[in-house]
Amino acid sequence: MSAGRALPPSSAFAGDDGAPDPALARALSEPDGAPRLQAVVRALASARVLVPVMAELGASEVSAAGLEVDKEASTGIVALQAPDGRTALPVFSGSAAMTAWHPGARPVPAEGPRAAAAAIQEGWEILVVDPGGSSPVVVPRPAVRALALGLGWEPAVVDGQVRGDVAEALARAATTVPAVLTARAEPGRRAELALVLGLAPGLDRPGLDAVLARVNEVLAAEEALGAQVDSLEMRVVSAG
Repeated sequence: MSAGRALPPSSAFAGDDGAPDPALARALSEPDGAPRLQAVVRALASARVLVPVMAELGASEVSAAGLEVDKEASTGIVALQAPDGRTALPVFSGSAAMTAWHPGARPVPAEGPRAAAAAIQEGWEILVVDPGGSSPVVVPRPAVRALALGLGWEPAVVDGQVRGDVAEALARAATTVPAVLTARAEPGRRAELALVLGLAPGLDRPGLDAVLARVNEVLAAEEALGAQVDSLEMRVVSAG
């Protein structure tokens, strides 16, 4: 667990009783899956959340959500380490959920977009809503960015299929690399998306590594893709 700068409370929440925002509570009560995540992100666009601030942190532990908490003792906004190594800002729907997670956390109310902007300012990639609960929600990096900017968001994979605009953009960018003959996007196994590349025959290992590195460079330069794709893995198949 690490800490960033304090997020001062707004006078708009002076009378806040700590109860969950009704729209956010409804979204969190939905069954797990992409529709639930979309509903939560929509609710966060206008909901008040509670950001935990710790005056003093203790020994390391693992949260109920499987998030590793390190030993750093500090003050300010709390950050968690997600299993994939990314840093997450925990936010809570209400005071009861925060107290169940850590009785010593002090709640600081903030609008969902303001919490997202605070995470981005700290360089933290994702939000986790109610990490101490039975079914926490991980808000991916593109959705965090959209919230902070006041934009709408739709996941790159909908109903088990990669969105057409995202699939086309990935394939178009990847096939600008000369050795890439074909490219298609599909739901990933270890990441949100997989980019399946059909490469020219005859590449040795250094050549293959060079092609994959070049594809990574091309994709990294596509800002629009970075704003829509949370994580990506690459697979290589025969182009024949």
